Amino acid sequence: MPKTILGIVGETGAGKGEAVEYLKKKFGEKVPVLKFSTALSEVLNIFFDEVRKEDQQWLVGHLRERFGEDILARSVEKKIENAAEGLILLDGLRVRGDEEMVRRNGGQIIFITAPSRLRWGRLQGREEKGDDKATFEKFLEMKDAPSERQIKEIGGRADFKIDNSGDWNYLYKQLDELIIKLKLQ
Repeated sequence: MPKTILGIVGETGAGKGEAVEYLKKKFGEKVPVLKFSTALSEVLNIFFDEVRKEDQQWLVGHLRERFGEDILARSVEKKIENAAEGLILLDGLRVRGDEEMVRRNGGQIIFITAPSRLRWGRLQGREEKGDDKATFEKFLEMKDAPSERQIKEIGGRADFKIDNSGDWNYLYKQLDELIIKLKLQ
């Protein structure tokens, strides 16, 4: 299989990570998963024991101001160039520059969405970032950060949309249908 790039975009807590894990299980653990936020987490981990979304948002804002909106996309694109043939999953598109990079490399985009209250509830059960336990009001405030504002716009142009307002099995069923549609099996 030639390089097949799937970029996943969605609001915080929509189920991007769960979708990526499911696809990895379906296609094997060797499927590369490239997260746009990895570089941010690596930098923040040098200085702090806990990575918070709020800190990632601050850092990426300054990096984009200095180096351009596509700074994270450029780092992911370098990894795509070095990846072997086969499926490549890109987790966490956030801005137009990310979308343009996926399109430039022949990829397709999947938008995963769910209602705000459900997404916030999912965060309460995970411990990925230090501010996952934020109040609902703080959660709503963080979704308006500059790094989050283009997500719905990109989702509107996505090749595929998945409504993840059901349980995980509902998400998996939609992903299985997408795999068939994309002829990945």
